[in-house]
Amino acid sequence: MSTDRADTRDEESAMDGTPADDERLRRWRMVLGADGAESTGRELTGRDAAMDGALTALYGGRKPGGRGGGERSAGLGASAPAMARWLGDIRTYFPSSVVQVMQRDAIDRLGLAALLLEPEMLEAVEPDVHLVGTLLSLGKAMPETTKETARAVVRKVVEDLEQRLATRTRATLTGALDRSARARRPRHRDIDWDRTIRANLKNYVPRPGREGSGTVVPERLVGYGRADRSVKKEVILCVDQSASMAASVVHAAVFGAVLASMRTVSTRLVVFDTAVVDLTDQLDDPVDVLFGTRLGGGTDINRALAYCQSRITRPSDTVVVLISDLHEGGIRDEMVRRAAAMTASGVRLVTLLALSDEGAPSYDRAHAAALAALGAPAFACTPDLFPEVMAAAIEKRPLPVPDTGR
Repeated sequence: MSTDRADTRDEESAMDGTPADDERLRRWRMVLGADGAESTGRELTGRDAAMDGALTALYGGRKPGGRGGGERSAGLGASAPAMARWLGDIRTYFPSSVVQVMQRDAIDRLGLAALLLEPEMLEAVEPDVHLVGTLLSLGKAMPETTKETARAVVRKVVEDLEQRLATRTRATLTGALDRSARARRPRHRDIDWDRTIRANLKNYVPRPGREGSGTVVPERLVGYGRADRSVKKEVILCVDQSASMAASVVHAAVFGAVLASMRTVSTRLVVFDTAVVDLTDQLDDPVDVLFGTRLGGGTDINRALAYCQSRITRPSDTVVVLISDLHEGGIRDEMVRRAAAMTASGVRLVTLLALSDEGAPSYDRAHAAALAALGAPAFACTPDLFPEVMAAAIEKRPLPVPDTGR
């Protein structure tokens, strides 16, 4: 009964012309588009009309390329001037997060990807990770006149990510490295006596007949961690550069640069499709790394792991991070056997289905289960969680696998 009364009150208020009702009709008109003008009895003016026009241009009809039927299609076609104006409009009327979603939809619906080959178009867009992925996928199709503008767009996104992620990543991993470097059986000259005494105070034994004096029995020695003066861990980022992994490639390049800036970590970045490319020598500039990738193509994880395996010199001090949706196009069984051999040698293998904010893509569940059985559970990882995952891998403790509710 109470629900019925509430519905009745809503229907009555719809006839009152109150400010709340007017706002409700306005919102419904914006949601329904031009087709909602008659049903809501509401005409839009001013800023609302401009916002509605921007939305209609993108979502107002069938996707470009449809034929016949007289159906209305999205209104920008392949017109670069009109698209540039539209990009400016949506940045005026909508917040940045909404603009990025609309740009992604425009790439799918309006052929925006092709128009991004023009410098004036790149200057109008809102830079984000997905836009970087689109630019990288254009690859050699990008003319020389556009490349510098494209690099500027990519650099802005990379610098924003570094500013957001670098400090926390370094702090988290430095703590993990310090803890993992403390030797359990240090040599005499490497004993940290202050820490050793504090760690063994529970083993204090009073000396009979001499009040206030006694002995601390050092059951556990704590070392300084001599690796402070050298490389403590070796990290290999092995990244699938198939088209579906574009956002992961961007984040991996940024994290690779951050790790490479730490003296106590030796970092290698390897990208692969059916070929393997080592981009380690470009890690001082993640923009160079990204333009050295080639999004698209097949996937040969086994070949990529074979390359990484050949570069491992200290297995027990090595973390290999495989970032892939695990859709193997190479020798499937050999890939799993190779991963097993790496973990058996002491390598800590971490498998990330994605390194992005979007969650897990479509992935090969059989391969994920096989790797999990080796102690390398496969899961999607957000950029914010990645430092914690790496810290756990370095300290050889369980990984903080997100609870997906499944």
